[in-house]
Amino acid sequence: MTHKNPQTREWQTLSNDHHLAPFSDFKQLKEKGPRIITHAKGVYLWDSEGNQILDGMAGLWCVAIGYGRDELAEAASKQMRELPYYNLFFQTAHPPVLELSKAIAEVAPEGMNHVFFTGSGSEGNDTMLRMVRHYWAIKGQPNKKTIISRVNGYHGSTVAGASLGGMTYMHEQGDLPIPGIVHIPQPYWFGEGGDMSPEEFGIWAANQLEEKILELGVDNVGAFIAEPIQGAGGVIIPPDSYWPRIKEILAKYDILFVADEVICGFGRTGEWFGSDFYDLKPDMMTIAKGLTSGYIPMGGLIVRDEVVAVLNEGGDFNHGFTYSGHPVAAAVALENIRIMREEKIIQRAHEKAAPYLQKRLRELSDHPLVGEVRGVGLLGAIELVKDKATRARYEGRGVGMICRQFCFDNGLIMRAVGDTMIIAPPLVISEAEIDELVTKARKCLDLTLSVLEG
Repeated sequence: MTHKNPQTREWQTLSNDHHLAPFSDFKQLKEKGPRIITHAKGVYLWDSEGNQILDGMAGLWCVAIGYGRDELAEAASKQMRELPYYNLFFQTAHPPVLELSKAIAEVAPEGMNHVFFTGSGSEGNDTMLRMVRHYWAIKGQPNKKTIISRVNGYHGSTVAGASLGGMTYMHEQGDLPIPGIVHIPQPYWFGEGGDMSPEEFGIWAANQLEEKILELGVDNVGAFIAEPIQGAGGVIIPPDSYWPRIKEILAKYDILFVADEVICGFGRTGEWFGSDFYDLKPDMMTIAKGLTSGYIPMGGLIVRDEVVAVLNEGGDFNHGFTYSGHPVAAAVALENIRIMREEKIIQRAHEKAAPYLQKRLRELSDHPLVGEVRGVGLLGAIELVKDKATRARYEGRGVGMICRQFCFDNGLIMRAVGDTMIIAPPLVISEAEIDELVTKARKCLDLTLSVLEG
C-alpha cells in the first residue's frame, strides 16, 4: 500500500519491530500494518494519512464526553505538579481519591456509598471475586465461593476477568475458566430464542440461573455477575421479562448480585448506570471506561453499604494495587464527572441524542441485509442476515468483518461481533453527526451486500 505520509510507514515499521497489539493476529497485523491514529476532536479521529473518521465506538465504549476536552488535561497537569503519585496502603489517603469517592457515591444508586479503586474494569472484577469470597467467609459461610456468570458475557481479560466472561475463544487460550466460575445461557433472543416469543425466552433464560443455583447448591454460590446490557457480546439487550425474574431468583436464594457497569455506567443507557435503567439494585457494581471518559486508566468497584458493614468486621482485606486510586486518574475522573453533571451531558443524551439515534438507526431495518436493529440509549446493534424471516446467517462468509472493513475505508468506526455490527458513540454526538453515522452505515451495508451477491 502506498502512503501519502512517509511517517505512516515508519510508524508501521516500529509496530512490526516492537509492538504486540491486544486481541490481534500478530502475523496478520505485521503483513497489513496498523492504521495510525494521530489526533482527535469531538466525535472524530484522524489517521496519519489525513483521513477523518467518525468514531462510532467512543474508543472502546469509553470516550463519553468526546475527544479534546482541555479541562481533563488541565486537571491531570495540575495534579501531576501537586502530587503525581502516592499509594493508598499503610492507612494513607489523598484528597483526589476521597473527593472522587464522594462524587461517585452522589451519582451511584441509593445505598452504594463506598468505592474500591483499581486500574481497569478487569481489575475491578478480580477485586469483586476476592471481595465476594471474603464477604461470605466473614459471615461464616466460606463454601459460598462459586460465581455464576453468562455465556458470551465480557468481564475483562485478566485470568479472573476472562474466566468470569463467557467468551469460549478466550477460554481456549490458557485453560480457562479457573475453578469456581460457571456460566448460564445469555438472554440473546435474536440469535438463540428460536420459536419462543421474546417474553417467553426472557423467562427461560432467567430461570437458568435458578436451575444452576439448585444444581450447585445454594450454600456454594457466592454471587451472580452480569452486564445490564452485554456489550462486547454484541449489545445483547435482554427481553423485558428477564431482569424482573432474575431479581426474584436472587432475592429468593440470598445471593449477591454484581452489575458489571464498565460499559453501561456513566450515561451509556441514558441514565447514570444501567442499574438505574433496569432498577437492578446490585450489591456491587464494577466501573471503568466512562469514569474518566477513557482519558486515563481507572476502574473500581462500588459496594453497597450493607456489604461494607460486613467487610468492616473482617479485619484486613489483603488486596490492592500499586495504582489503586491514583491521584492523577482520580483528578481526571473528578473533573469528568463535574463536566457530566454541570453540562447535563447524560440528561441531554437521554432527551435528545439517544431518542434520535434510536429512531435513525431503526430506519436501517428496511435494508435487505438487516434482520434486526436494536438499541438503548447510545448503544446500538445491527444484525446482518441472509434471510430476514428465518434469521439465517451467511454462514462462513465473515459478513461482519467485510462490513467492518467497508466502514473503516469510508470514515466510520463500527465494530463487528460475528455478524452483528455494533455502535456506542460519544454521549455528546449531535443530530447532524448521527445523520452522518447512519448515512455511512447504510453505504457500508450496500457495499457489503454487493460483495455477497457478486
